Amino acid sequence: MDYRIVGLSPQPFLPLYGLSDAALGARNARRYCVDAVPGFPDRIELRDATIGETVLLVNYQHQPHPTPYQSSHAIFVREGALEPRCFRNEVPDVLVRRPLSVRAFDRAHWMLDAELCAGADLEGLITRFFADERTGYLQVHFAKRGCFAARIERTPSGNP
Repeated sequence: MDYRIVGLSPQPFLPLYGLSDAALGARNARRYCVDAVPGFPDRIELRDATIGETVLLVNYQHQPHPTPYQSSHAIFVREGALEPRCFRNEVPDVLVRRPLSVRAFDRAHWMLDAELCAGADLEGLITRFFADERTGYLQVHFAKRGCFAARIERTPSGNP
């Protein structure tokens, strides 16, 4: 089964880049200077930010659809990130190195299944969940804090 893991679009976060700490606070956001790796996983580039970079802690609605699963949570985005990374049939290190909660949703955005796994075991779980034709996409969350990590989509063979 072919799949892709795509970072978030930077568009919703661009207006926050460069704001003062007070202006960020007024928007319920906060800037952090990265002081440990791993520790600040960027959702746009799907990598751990490096020491000295700045990240913004923001609320992100990762499940906007009108079902009981509608949800938002805190995420980090690297301040200045402009290009979402895409991983095809590959799990990025930011996911491999953490325990994960993986949730399978159908095309109508209803949860079909969920499982906890070590990041190193994610690829097998992707294969298992996508073996069910009802599965439209997967959402991955970092199990420890529950934050949205990434969305995984099916891709037809040979397509981007």
